[in-house]
Amino acid sequence: MSDFNNKVVVVTGGSEGIGKALVELFLSKGAKVATCGRNYDKLYLLQSTHAGEPLMIHTADVSKELDCKNFIAAVIDTFGTIDILINNAGISMRALFNDVELDTLRRVMDVNFWGTVNSTKFALPYIIRNKGSVVAISSIAGYRGLPGRSGYSASKFAVNGWMEALRTELLNTGVNVMWACPGFTASNIRNVALDKNGNAQGESPLEEKKLMPAEECAGYIIKAIEKRKRTLVLTANGKQTVFLNRFFPSLADKLVKRFFYKNGELVK
Repeated sequence: MSDFNNKVVVVTGGSEGIGKALVELFLSKGAKVATCGRNYDKLYLLQSTHAGEPLMIHTADVSKELDCKNFIAAVIDTFGTIDILINNAGISMRALFNDVELDTLRRVMDVNFWGTVNSTKFALPYIIRNKGSVVAISSIAGYRGLPGRSGYSASKFAVNGWMEALRTELLNTGVNVMWACPGFTASNIRNVALDKNGNAQGESPLEEKKLMPAEECAGYIIKAIEKRKRTLVLTANGKQTVFLNRFFPSLADKLVKRFFYKNGELVK
C-alpha cells in the first residue's frame, strides 16, 4: 500500500505541466487530491478525465490572498484536512531587465513568491496537526540568477530563502519542508512566460521534446516527499550549475552567459 493512500494532497497550478503530472500520480497512489488554477476549462477537463476519483478542483489565482483562503477553505469542506501542500503554481518571464516593464516583474513575484506564501499560510495549521509536508516547486534559477529571467530568478531565490526559514521555524514539529528545483522540464511554462510588456511569449525558446518529461519530474518529486528530503535538485545540468555557482562563481558567469547568448543576443 502506498504511503499516500487516503492522504489529502493539495497541488496549486495542477491543470498542466508538472502540477498536472503530480495530481495524476498522487491519484494513482490512492491520495485524495485538490488542485487549483486560473483556467476552469483545463481544470474541468482534468476532473473529467478522472471521473469517480477523489479529485477536487477550484478556480483560483494564487497571487490573490482571498483566492488562496477560499481554496483552502474549500479543501477543508471537501476532505476535512490537509496532509501535504505542494506550491507548484508559477509563471516565468523572458526579457532583459533594461527592457522589461516593472509591472512584469511584480506579476512574476506575486505569483511565484506570494502565491507560495498565501497558500501555505492558510494550509499550515492542518499540516502541523498532521505532521505533514510543505513543498515548493522552485527552480535552478533559485540558486543561480539567469539572464533574461531576472524577475523569475528573484522570485525563486525568495521562495528558497522563505522555505528555509519556515523549515527552521518548524523543526521538531514533525512537519517536513522541502523545495524541489527541476532543471528544464517539458511544460507550457515557457510558452506562457511573460515578455517585457507582460504578455505571453506564445512560443518556447527550447526544444521541449528533448527536455525531461513532466511525468518523470513528478516521479522524482514524489519520491523525495516520501523520503521527507530537505531539497531536490534535478538534471545533470542543474546539479552542475548549482555546484559551479557555489564554488566557481566566475566560471559559472561565463558558462551561463555562453548558454543563453549567441552573437551577443539572448536566445534562450
